[in-house]
Amino acid sequence: QVQLVESGGGLVPAGGSLRLSCTASGQISGISSMGWYRQAPGKQRELVASITAGGMATYADSVKGRFTITRDTAKNSRYLQMNSLKPDDTAVYYCHAFALIYSATRYDHYWGQGTQVTVSS
Repeated sequence: QVQLVESGGGLVPAGGSLRLSCTASGQISGISSMGWYRQAPGKQRELVASITAGGMATYADSVKGRFTITRDTAKNSRYLQMNSLKPDDTAVYYCHAFALIYSATRYDHYWGQGTQVTVSS
């Protein structure tokens, strides 16, 4: 299996910054994409940012220009730098990986436990 461990959430005033980290471990043969989703109370989980094995990044329109996803492939880690945070960014942020493990023949989705980000107005 794949374990995703997140860190970096917290409480920040509007306009502030946070950096989320996620590290994948386990019997990983390959990672096709890895990134972050978020879910606010009463809302569906949505993609925030993701980066492919080839380095192509995708962002939700609502975070473009404010959030940046980076990676350290040697460590199987991804980082989300969040700047100019708004109260609407308040949510639980989940690390996600679309990965292949050695015992499997196809890629599958894996999720972290989530980290709370709260932006006060």
